[in-house]
Amino acid sequence: MYTDKKNILQLVALLKAHRIQKIVLCPGSRNIPIVQTLVNIPEFTCYPVTDERSAGFFALGLALNGGSPAAICCTSGTALLNIHPAVAEAFYQQVPLVVISADRPAAWIGQMDGQTLPQPGVFGSLVKKSVNLPEVQSEEDEWYCNRLINEALMELDHHGKGPVHINVPISEPFFKLPVTELPEARVITRYQGLNVYNKDYQPLIDRLNRYQRRMVVVGQMNLIYLFDKKYTKMLYKHFAWFTENISNQTIPGMPIRNIEPLLCSMDFEAQQKMRPELLITYGGHIISKRLKKFLRRHPPVEHWHVASDGQVADLFGSLTTVIEMDPFEFLEKIAPMMDSRTPEYPRTWEALSKNIPQAVFPYSEMSAIGKVINHLPTSCSLHLANSSTVRYAQLFPLPNDVEVLSNRGTNGIEGSLSTAIGYATASDKLNFIFIGDLSFFYDMNALWNANYGSNVRILLLNNEGGEIFHALPGLEMADSSRRFITATHRTSAKAWAEDRGFQYLSAHNEEELDQAVEVFTQPSITSQPMLMEVFTEKDKDIEHLKTYYHNLKK
Repeated sequence: MYTDKKNILQLVALLKAHRIQKIVLCPGSRNIPIVQTLVNIPEFTCYPVTDERSAGFFALGLALNGGSPAAICCTSGTALLNIHPAVAEAFYQQVPLVVISADRPAAWIGQMDGQTLPQPGVFGSLVKKSVNLPEVQSEEDEWYCNRLINEALMELDHHGKGPVHINVPISEPFFKLPVTELPEARVITRYQGLNVYNKDYQPLIDRLNRYQRRMVVVGQMNLIYLFDKKYTKMLYKHFAWFTENISNQTIPGMPIRNIEPLLCSMDFEAQQKMRPELLITYGGHIISKRLKKFLRRHPPVEHWHVASDGQVADLFGSLTTVIEMDPFEFLEKIAPMMDSRTPEYPRTWEALSKNIPQAVFPYSEMSAIGKVINHLPTSCSLHLANSSTVRYAQLFPLPNDVEVLSNRGTNGIEGSLSTAIGYATASDKLNFIFIGDLSFFYDMNALWNANYGSNVRILLLNNEGGEIFHALPGLEMADSSRRFITATHRTSAKAWAEDRGFQYLSAHNEEELDQAVEVFTQPSITSQPMLMEVFTEKDKDIEHLKTYYHNLKK
């Protein structure tokens, strides 16, 4: 019989799955539900040791004998502190040791309740990983708990061995044992490199070839990678390739980039039919909210994330495998291992994508972005500020030789202009910067320096406030709160731009926009940088966007 505490059930199931079999158990009350569950698992060998300081070193000895990880479980409070010397020894000897500490609920720390002290992170830099599990109240809590435990246990032998700490808050009551089976806990595994001659990798390759519905999603990558033609032919036909403009040219062929309108045109059943069996991801952040929602609602059987740092990135909640490797090296290594069959899955996605009409908008922020993109000179750099700007730019195709950059690490509006100006200063290309009014005026001091030159072209989209706030689903704003939420204003950049030596262009309608775009996108370097300010009405911008997406669903 097992406890009904779901964080403990996840922990025990994953200890078993990760083959941690030797566990030292120390006495106490708060860790009773952990102990009662562990001792009922026949795969575990449990050792009772009363003194925690001695128990820590005892567990260290168990791990040293054979090199397999051992675990020690203690109650809350100072019991945990007594394990500290053994943790330090394990760290410097590089011994895989799992410290499991029961804890009081966080609300009672520092409130004069017995055996309470701040336990999360108590070992500081002497452990390779320290996690504090949530008390599970929802499916998201359980996913988070599962992910944290996997991360900790995977770190035991990642770039050298060493100790990890898993802290488990437990609320009362905790003496009941009503559960009869452990959950089917998701296990995340890590492969470090890919050696085709190593038999341990063969199951990975076998699964790769068994799945016929294979998808690759590429996040932000600030580079253009040219695949060898022999790999392009081997790889491209086997996967449905999804990228965004910020991914740049980092796949072996032409990707599907109209992700938002494509998924918007598909209902739940249509999306379910196109659910991938295997998802492979590499690169950084993904912009498309619909893509995230699609892969979370229709999760793949397996999700492999390929990254040189080998860190867990579980964006879609279905991660099963981390491959610690340069993604391009990984793709080129698996290319000769792919079977010769050509699956229909990629072709079906490509057909659906081609059926989506090209986005066309009346005069608006979207039409301004589309017109400039359609007139961009080749081999330029395009900088996309955050919020609405980077999202609208995804609606229009870009030439492969246009380099795209954006501050998507944290997605904040601050510094978008400064980053782009800094890049342009060191660049010999034309640098186009698309930016909204709030982002621009927030960072207008980016132009208050003398470092940049005439290769800067700024498209400033001014609709007098933060447009994205109006598009948030479910948000209803009273007139009294609207100006605080959306930061409404009546400011123009004209005087500031001209004072800083910019050639200033503006547009208030379709005709003026067409005339300004012709000048703004001329490939020759002028003697001045340029700023083109496009004035639109926020309510009309939002209505045009809603109409576009509504028509896709018909």
